[in-house]
Amino acid sequence: MSSTSPIEQLEPTHTLSGGLPVVVRRRPGPEILAARLVIRGGSGADPALRRGAHQLLAGVMTRGCGALDADALADTVEGAGAGLRADAHEDALVVGLKCAADDAGTLVPLLLDLVRHPRLEADQVDLERQLNLQALMRHREDPFQLAHDQLRGLLYGEGPYGHDPLGVDADLEGITSEDLAKLTTGLGLEGSVLAICGSVPANLVDLLERPLAGVPWPTHLPAPSPHQAPSRPHGGNLAALEENTEQLVLMLGCPTVPLGHPDALALRLLQAHLGLGMSSRLFLVMREERGLAYDVGVSLPARCGPAPFVMHLSTSADRAAEATACLAEEWQRLLDSPLDGPALALARAKYLGQDAMGRQTCGQIAERQALVLSHGLPAHYVEDCLERAALLEGTDLQAAARRWLTQPSLSLVGPGQALKAATAAWEASGLSLRPV
Repeated sequence: MSSTSPIEQLEPTHTLSGGLPVVVRRRPGPEILAARLVIRGGSGADPALRRGAHQLLAGVMTRGCGALDADALADTVEGAGAGLRADAHEDALVVGLKCAADDAGTLVPLLLDLVRHPRLEADQVDLERQLNLQALMRHREDPFQLAHDQLRGLLYGEGPYGHDPLGVDADLEGITSEDLAKLTTGLGLEGSVLAICGSVPANLVDLLERPLAGVPWPTHLPAPSPHQAPSRPHGGNLAALEENTEQLVLMLGCPTVPLGHPDALALRLLQAHLGLGMSSRLFLVMREERGLAYDVGVSLPARCGPAPFVMHLSTSADRAAEATACLAEEWQRLLDSPLDGPALALARAKYLGQDAMGRQTCGQIAERQALVLSHGLPAHYVEDCLERAALLEGTDLQAAARRWLTQPSLSLVGPGQALKAATAAWEASGLSLRPV
């Protein structure tokens, strides 16, 4: 049975002049709405030597568009008590809006102006660039972020997912307003979608057509990305960075599959089993039973390409070897043993609960619908996954793990002695001997 309630049923998709699909979900309740415009591309499409260009463009978009300069746009949005944000993710440039329903006619059409007519004034580009450079500087002070960036390099090298969406300092310094203007000409060519949820005015689609009058935006509903087996860089499966800290950060991961791949659901259930909540396998074993971890978890972001499946933890420097060995053992356990009945039932329950918690607000619903459609998947994809989750067995999850998790790479950040101990423990594990 589908878990979608009647108030959330998908209405027929409207297509604006030029091809932009608009998906509307009407919900009773407070007179508010959320809109999310997702444009395929993102930091994975940053030009060579211009890493960070799409995130810089996203930030500058909210600093003026059309007839509105930075101050006028801020007054228009903030004066209505609304929230407007634009970001570049690995696979998309995303613009989000939350506002009162009475202001939707004025504010929602602004999303199209942001994308099609950003002002890209040099002083605003410089200001946004400095903010991004400062964010990158803060990243270099965070051992967790350093470990994450290091693992990125191990898994993806110089590929589209090989750098943070914020970019690289040297590249950011050289990006000009002209570079950003060139990027805007390609926005939407790979597809885009606008999802709106809440108390939606009846004439909103007509209002969206006004900025397109005479100058339609050529775009379309995104198509699914063909899955390609991850191409691993030739740099080994271990990277270590010495930092003068009292903790060791470990990240163990593999590139896997895109959202929509037949194995994506099985990997998502493994993520729930390993890292979701205080009853998760890693929390119980590594924190409660053995006291090895200050923080532990598992990430599996939605991607159009090979998404990273990553176990991460931070531990005290004097327990580096034990924590590394335990993390490797838990990874190996996924490959050697299928989940038993109770563990699988708990993973399913967590997956269902996480889905329910992720569609409580208009913003969450718009975000999820835009995410699914921007990956070229059907609108009912999530509901189909909820039904399929009940049919997967522990052996199905193990088979998916054996297909995608057999060649993990390890990223370490911490003090020198801890790095040596962790490296020795890693080299003693069977995982380190697997070819990459």
